[in-house]
Amino acid sequence: MSGQTLTDRIAAAQYGLTGSEVARAVCKATTHEVMAPKKKHLEYLIQATQESNVNIPQMADTLFERAGNASWIVVFKALVTTHHLMVHGNERFIQFLASRNTLFNLSNFLDKTGSHGYDMSTFIRRYSRYLNEKAFAYRQMAFDFGRVKKGADGVMRTMTTDKLLKAMPTLQSQIDALLEFDVHPNDLVNGVINAAFLLMFKDLIKLYACYNDGIINLLGKAV
Repeated sequence: MSGQTLTDRIAAAQYGLTGSEVARAVCKATTHEVMAPKKKHLEYLIQATQESNVNIPQMADTLFERAGNASWIVVFKALVTTHHLMVHGNERFIQFLASRNTLFNLSNFLDKTGSHGYDMSTFIRRYSRYLNEKAFAYRQMAFDFGRVKKGADGVMRTMTTDKLLKAMPTLQSQIDALLEFDVHPNDLVNGVINAAFLLMFKDLIKLYACYNDGIINLLGKAV
């Protein structure tokens, strides 16, 4: 199914009537169109996380609601939008996600409709697990490995032994969850999974940099 459906338009109109422009933008970012969430909607939501009067829990709840859709396209785009906000939004967005007991419960998700339903459902289950792990890591450490300073005077390089022994297994778990996405070039068949892959690839570079800093720190303490 390509293009915005009538359901998409009705949902966006409903949010517009209730006065929630943020929820409306979430709806527009997660349509049934087989393409990555549009840049203008992501930028609007990123800016919204910076505004003190914006209700972050309501924004997150709308994303969770969209992730409960039956269509793999809507669900996958909800995950991509959430990931985008975790990386580029105000830190209070990921802080809120980390404060929740549960995030995405998609371990049994399966869309049996359409030509890509089965294949994309597999990646949705893996992707949701990674995002859950990313939020859990924040809860454990009170910072995002992707955002912290790297290098000689970075967070992982200057961390105390006790904190480092807690951080390394947490970081390893996040890296493991990311690698379990296990996507291959011939799986990158549409704009939605391509957007997810790009976000995860950028995360992995940052996570490996943190891991490298942590190992250097550990080896230095062992001398």
